[in-house]
Amino acid sequence: MTHSNAWFLATRPRTLPVSLPPIIVGTTLAARQSDHLNWIIVGCTLLCSLAIQIGTNLVNDALDFKKGADAIGRLGPKRMTQEGLLSFDQVMGAGCFCFGLALIFGIPLMLVGGWPLIVILLTSIACGYLYTGGPFPFAYTGISDSFVLIFFGWVSTGTVFFLQTGEITFSCFLAATQIGLLAIVPHAINNLRDHISDARVNKRTLAVRFGVQFARREITFLSLIPFALGLIWLKEGTLWMTLLPFLTLPLIINNLREIWKREPSQQHNEFLAKSALCQLMFGALLALGIFVG
Repeated sequence: MTHSNAWFLATRPRTLPVSLPPIIVGTTLAARQSDHLNWIIVGCTLLCSLAIQIGTNLVNDALDFKKGADAIGRLGPKRMTQEGLLSFDQVMGAGCFCFGLALIFGIPLMLVGGWPLIVILLTSIACGYLYTGGPFPFAYTGISDSFVLIFFGWVSTGTVFFLQTGEITFSCFLAATQIGLLAIVPHAINNLRDHISDARVNKRTLAVRFGVQFARREITFLSLIPFALGLIWLKEGTLWMTLLPFLTLPLIINNLREIWKREPSQQHNEFLAKSALCQLMFGALLALGIFVG
């Protein structure tokens, strides 16, 4: 493996599309409400979100290795620090560099949004580190699923919408919740796949705490409840925002069927990637529904 390939894989490219739907949906909702969009703000919001996500992934790569969570024989994709392809200091340094980039990309956001955006940005970066770092890392205590909903749903969608419109509406909250719940699914599949190795190092994810069957039920609930929430759009008079996302339902059902059928294995890497793709498709179709509705 080349050095550049190692760095590329360290960013966990299969998970990066999760950052896109909140920005797409929040921007489309804002366009429906506002006559003018600031595309610089949209671009900076996306770059900021990606930088925080990549920084979180890199710090996780380094610290999971240090804590022994990425042992030889793990079922997930290769981790660059554990494989010895990149050093601990290199990966940690790159993670911190990405957090610094997020601050730079966030300057226009803070100038437009004022102190609320300063708090949101600094909190997001801090939580990116605390996902694996600090004395009580979120990923080791079973509360990380909630933070995925918060940051890949409410914060990302709400930020781009607020910066364009100056407010947060019920429609924004509803769309953000749908997107955020689907964003948890790849994370939950990851925890289901790794529940045995996580238990060995006392990484108390929900799959470790409550078992494989609970993890499958959680994944099923998170995958389907956004469609039930979509029925609320009918009360808002937006039929297409309800109907179009249902085009992803057959793909999601098929993925769920395989997750229930297969024991946790390397095949779950494929299920994880498919769930991230489904979230992206759901978000794109929801945005299309906003546009045509």
